[in-house]
Amino acid sequence: MSGQKDFNYQQEMGRLRDHFDFDFVGLALVQSVEFRFELKWVFTIGNRSNRYRRIVLQTGKGIVGHVFKTGKPLLVEDAEKMIGRKDLYNYPIIVAEGLKSFGAIALYEYNRVKGVLLVGYRTEEKLTLECFTEFKQVVGPTFGQFFNKEMVGN
Repeated sequence: MSGQKDFNYQQEMGRLRDHFDFDFVGLALVQSVEFRFELKWVFTIGNRSNRYRRIVLQTGKGIVGHVFKTGKPLLVEDAEKMIGRKDLYNYPIIVAEGLKSFGAIALYEYNRVKGVLLVGYRTEEKLTLECFTEFKQVVGPTFGQFFNKEMVGN
């Protein structure tokens, strides 16, 4: 993978989906709006509907907002056990896509988080720590113009 301008995110996400048999792969990118940063889903594969297009994520809210704010990867092997049914409404992409097991990593550009890559399954406990670790290695240190900081120096 390289940082070339002609990098095809949709194609690369499709490759990741096929390799791991993910049900959903999504890339949310930062949209700067009058000194407030919001994240929007720009690329998805395996989505059930187009509801993801209406989702606007705030820093620190939901899975993607949390990964964006902290810059740290997040793995949820079983959403109902780890988050709870009553709190799932705080995670719109998880509800919209029916994800039960998922993980997300931060993508950097110039030492700032610029996006979040989310992968998941619609089956509980399918994304294990071992699978998530392998996923991060397959993504590697770069993803198009973005840099997976966790892979370097940590």
